[in-house]
Amino acid sequence: MSGRPDISVLIVDDSAVVRQVLAAVVESAAGLRVSATAMDPVIAMEKMARDWPDVILLDVEMPRMDGISFLKKIMAERPTPVVICSTLTEAGAATTLQALAAGAVSFVTKPRSGLKAFLEESASEIIGAVREAAGARPRRLNTPPPRRIDRPDTLGDRKGLATTEKVIAIGTSTGGTQALERVLSELPRIVPGIVVVQHMPEKFTASFARRLDGVCEVEVREAVHGDRVLPGRVLIAPGGRHMRVCRSGALYQVEVLDGPPVNRHKPSVDVLFRSVARYAGSNALGIIMTGMGDDGARGLLEMHDQGARTVAQDEASCVVFGMPREAIRMNAVDVVLPLERIAGEITGTSTLDLAARRTTA
Repeated sequence: MSGRPDISVLIVDDSAVVRQVLAAVVESAAGLRVSATAMDPVIAMEKMARDWPDVILLDVEMPRMDGISFLKKIMAERPTPVVICSTLTEAGAATTLQALAAGAVSFVTKPRSGLKAFLEESASEIIGAVREAAGARPRRLNTPPPRRIDRPDTLGDRKGLATTEKVIAIGTSTGGTQALERVLSELPRIVPGIVVVQHMPEKFTASFARRLDGVCEVEVREAVHGDRVLPGRVLIAPGGRHMRVCRSGALYQVEVLDGPPVNRHKPSVDVLFRSVARYAGSNALGIIMTGMGDDGARGLLEMHDQGARTVAQDEASCVVFGMPREAIRMNAVDVVLPLERIAGEITGTSTLDLAARRTTA
C-alpha cells in the first residue's frame, strides 16, 4: 500500500442512472472513492460543507442552478479540480468551453441516449480523467473579459505576402483552453502564422476556434486540409484528426489527415512538431504548454535539433506540468517562461531572428 489517502470524488448530475453508474465506475478504481453524490448544485454545496472533495464530476444542465454558475462559485471560493460531463454535440461543446474558460480542468463526453452502456464502456476514460484532475492545480487566470473583435479584411492586409517565413507551433492539453486564450488574446493582428494542437475531441475544436476568434485580434479558425499558414492567422487542428505543416514552394500550408493516435492522442502535438521541424527548421518557434503526459516532448526535441527556438511554460503557471516537464527533461527546451511572458515571446519573433535567439532568455 502507498499510504496515500484515496482521491475523494463528488458526483453532481440530475440523472439518477448517471450518478449510479459514475459512482460504480469511480469506486471500481483503486485509490478513488465517492465522497457523495448530488442531483443538483444546491444539494452538492450542502454536502461539500461537510466533506470537501478532491475532484468534482459535474453535469452542466441541472435544475435550480446550472453547472456553469456552480463552477464559477467553486472557483471563486475554493478552486477545486472539476471534470465536466458534457454531451457530444455542438451545443454541448459550446457549454463545455464556457466551463473550461471558467476553470474546469477537463471533460468527458456522453451521448444523449444509451448513457448507462456508454459510461460503463468509457470507465477507463472517466477514471483517467479523475486521476489527471486530482493532480491539477486549477486557478482563475487574469484574462481580460471576452470582447468582440471587429477586424478589417485580413486577406486584404496580406496581399503581396509570398510566405510566412516563420512558423509558430504550439502544443497543449489539460488547462490549455484557458492558457491559449490568455496567450492568443494578447497578440497583435500581424504576427507570424501559428499552428496549434489542443487535445480535444471532434466537434469541440470548431467551437473552441470560434470562441477564440471572437476575443482575439488574430484570425483563429479550425484548420482545413490545404489551409495556408499566414501572418495573423491561427490554425487549430481539428479534433479526431492529425495536422502537419508542409511546404509547397515558398508557401507553408497544413495537411489534415487521419491515422492512428500518437501518444494516445489524435490530434497529436508530436505529429505537428515533427512536421514543423522538417519543413520550417530554424524558422520556427515551438511552444509546449500545460498538459498531462509527454505528447510533444519528442517533437519539440526534433525542432530544437533542427535549429528552432523552443519554449516551455513554467510549472508555477501550468494547471498540469506534465508535457513541459518531459520536454525539459529531454533537453528539448531553450527557455522556460511563465504564461504571461509567452505572448511577448511570440511577438518577438516578428522582428528578431529565431536561430540567433536560441541562447537568450
